[in-house]
This record gives sequence, C-alpha cells and structure tokens, in this order.
Amino acid sequence: MKEGTTFWKSGHKPSLFSAFFYFDISFMIWVLLGPLSVIMMEDYPMTASQKANLVALPVLGGSVLRLVLGFLTDYIGPKRTGQLGMLLTMVPLIWGWRFVDSLGELHVIALLLGIAGASFSAALPLASRWYPPQYQGLAMGIAGAGNSGTVLSTLFANRLAQHFGGWEAVFGIALIPIVIVFIFFSIFAKDSPNQPAPKKLSEYGSVLKQKDTWLFCWLYCVTFGGFVGLTNYLTIFFHTQYNLSAVHAADFTTVCVIAGSLFRPVGGYLSDRIGGVRMLLILYTGAAIMLACVSSLPPLYVISILLFAGMMCLGAGNGSVFQLVPQRFRDEIGIVTGIVGAAGGFGGYLLPLVLGGLYESTGSYTPGFLILSGVAVASVLVVLAAKGQWKKTWFAASSAKKLITDPVNAEFKS
Repeated sequence: MKEGTTFWKSGHKPSLFSAFFYFDISFMIWVLLGPLSVIMMEDYPMTASQKANLVALPVLGGSVLRLVLGFLTDYIGPKRTGQLGMLLTMVPLIWGWRFVDSLGELHVIALLLGIAGASFSAALPLASRWYPPQYQGLAMGIAGAGNSGTVLSTLFANRLAQHFGGWEAVFGIALIPIVIVFIFFSIFAKDSPNQPAPKKLSEYGSVLKQKDTWLFCWLYCVTFGGFVGLTNYLTIFFHTQYNLSAVHAADFTTVCVIAGSLFRPVGGYLSDRIGGVRMLLILYTGAAIMLACVSSLPPLYVISILLFAGMMCLGAGNGSVFQLVPQRFRDEIGIVTGIVGAAGGFGGYLLPLVLGGLYESTGSYTPGFLILSGVAVASVLVVLAAKGQWKKTWFAASSAKKLITDPVNAEFKS
C-alpha cells in the first residue's frame, strides 16, 4: 500500500490519465478497419491478400508517423503534439463518414488512420517524464494500457454498423469520443518540467547508431507488432476459418484483445519487480508455445483460449519492453519512443500480410502461425544474447548513476 501511495505522489496523475485517455481513444480509431473490414467486403469485394493489406495500412501509416510525432514530442512537447495528433485524426474520420466512394479512397483513409496510431510517441513520454526510474514500468504500463481502446472497436464497431445501416456511420460516431478526449486532454495534461531541450535532427542520428536502439526495435516489433497485427486480423481469421458472422467474429477477437490490453500494465509492474529481461524471456517463450499450438487450428473455443494466452504474453511484453527503454534512453525518450514504436507498427503491418498471403497461396493459416511462433523463439535467443552484453555495458554504467532499481540489478547479477 505504501509503495502504491509513493507511486501516485511521485508524478502527475492528471497527465498520466490524460495520456491514457488519449492513447485509448486513438487506439480505438486506429484499429477500426480490423472489425469493419468484414462488413466493408460487402461494398468492396476483396481477395485474402487485399483484405490483409487494407487492415495493415493503418499500422503502416502509424509506423511512419510515429517518427514524426516522436520528433515533435521532443521539440514542442508531448501535450501540443497530442493535441495536433487528435485534430489531424478527425480528418480521415470525417472523410470516411461523409465522402468515401471507392476502394482507392478507402486505402488513403486507412493510411491516414495511422495518425491515431502515432499517438504512442506523445502519450508515453507525457506520462514517462513525470515519474522516476523505479516507477517507469508501472507509469508506462498505465499509459500504455490505452491499447485497451482496441476492445471498444472490436466490441462495438460492427454492432453500430449493423444498427445504423452501414460502416460509414461508425466513422462519424467515433468523432464524439475523440472530441471529448481532446477537451479533457487540453485542460488536464501538463508537460513535465523535466522536458529535455529540443535537439537538432542531426543529433537524433546518433541514436540510430546505437546497437540497443535496434535491439529494442526488434523486441517491440515482435510484442507490439504481434498484438496490433492480430488485433486487426483476427476478425478476418475467425470469419474465414470458422464461418462466424461479422459481429461474432469481432466478439471472439475482443476476448483475445482484452488479454493483451489488460496485461500490458501487469507486464510493466512485474518488470519493475523482477526485471524486464526476465519477464521478456518468460513472455516470448509463452507466446511461442501458444502460437505453435494455434497453428494446428483446433476447435473454436480451444483456439480462443490459446490466442487469449498468446495475446496476454504479447501485451505484457509491450509493458516489459517499455520498462527498459526509458532507463536506457531517458534523455532521448521522445525520439526513441518514436523509433521503437515505428518498429512495432511495422511488425503489425507485416503480420496480416504474412497470414493473409500464406492463406491465399496455401489455403491454410497453419504456415503463418508457425512462422510467428518461430519469430517468438528467435526473440528468446536475442534477449539471452543481449543480457550478456548489457551486463558488461548498460548495467555497469547505470549502476554507477543509480538509475536502475534493485530488482533489475538482481536480474543482471543472477
């Protein structure tokens, strides 16, 4: 109880919750096409690869734009960056609601929805900069739990589309919560006094020269890419593999998404306690086992349990990765968040293409899920290799500066 009280007093609660709500509603909008794609196919018939490409495009847009918002976060601050992001997010919503009339325009809207996905680069630094290193996992986990907004899309998007007679209405309805959050965010969010001074673009190039930057990109590409990629594609998967209706396919997706969303802060909290490296080893192993079992395509309720557990591992892994990132790159957290987040988004872009492309060429989802399991196994090996290097470099430097807490120290000493 005492530790929890210390956490809440150590930072700025209004900014933490502003970051959460901004992230939450942005994620809801970012993945709208995932559940709605099954209904959109009635207006725009698509092959398996075309469906995968459509739901992957918002993730690609978010991946690229996170770099832009990451730079703006360090240059003008996370609050103003977040406000700009929300205003721009309204553009594709209005376009999709009132003006879209071709599959080509739908592709452009899909890319523009990536603006909402780029919220990551402003929301997490807004929260992170208010909290000391020993609470980074929990603070980033709470703000990052905004990925629970995906649940709102999978649970309600198709129901609203059926009730109002078309998927276009859902885009219009989505404007209501983002306007409300914009007002809340503008009133309560506040940039931390620890905001680093803006740096020149050339200075950010040095971050890309560091090996750990690329390592975190890989780790997050697997955890976050796996989470958001499956979030966008599972409705199509359930609809195609198990012949479920649009609403029921999205419902089963919701169950799986809940696991990944709720366990992100758990991953951050446990990483604070036992260390991010230990947690990642456990979580990648769990994800690899679950995805390998999913590849056998068992009965519906069995595969739902397996995907629930797999998404739980991936979601908690997101929290674990970002328990480590602020400790390694505290001064450059804005741009590093953008780079690592972009890598995560790129992973989420590739996943639907892999599953959709292999399904179209083989007629089965088994090869795709086996590949995903293999990627998780490779990640275990990457973390094991990195641990030895970190023990010699990062751990030694951080211990001298007293930036890493005892649980993480113990992790490297074991």
